[in-house]
Amino acid sequence: MADLSGWLVVVDLQRVFGDPDSPWTAPRFEEVRPRIRRLVAGFGERVVFTRFVAPAEPQGAWAAYYDRYPFALQPPDAPLYELVEDPGPALVQTATTLGKWGPELAEVIGGGPLTVAGVATDCCVVSTVLPAADAGVPVRVVTDACAGSSDDEHGRALHLMDLYAPLVELTTTADLLGR
Repeated sequence: MADLSGWLVVVDLQRVFGDPDSPWTAPRFEEVRPRIRRLVAGFGERVVFTRFVAPAEPQGAWAAYYDRYPFALQPPDAPLYELVEDPGPALVQTATTLGKWGPELAEVIGGGPLTVAGVATDCCVVSTVLPAADAGVPVRVVTDACAGSSDDEHGRALHLMDLYAPLVELTTTADLLGR
């Protein structure tokens, strides 16, 4: 039986991570999109899409980061930061940080559970999942609805998050939605 309690957070399903020519591409981006659409339909009104955008002026360690990735220093409304799926009535939260867990998302999610899908598993997904779990929110990561910067990095990130069990549970789209 499907357990669709709590909220679904779709992390950074944006053009910059789906464009094969982007330095930030997640090679399996297109493969996970149909699964994410199924999850969004299943969770109905309890969906949040997140967007990563560059800060107007990078500070601290972010300055070196954007020295490495100057292509990304574009305004939040630049095409590369557009979502690739229409969020419809879903909430959209934008942040200049890799992790999206914080007071705004916590206010929406409440006590959870939080179900997470999106990209990149080894960056924005793991940076969202671990702080949420550390805050005491039960987190489910839908492994086949996430894409990493490579298959190896995806696998390493999933392994890392699995070390946080039972705070973090790894699941699949079929197991979550019911076969």
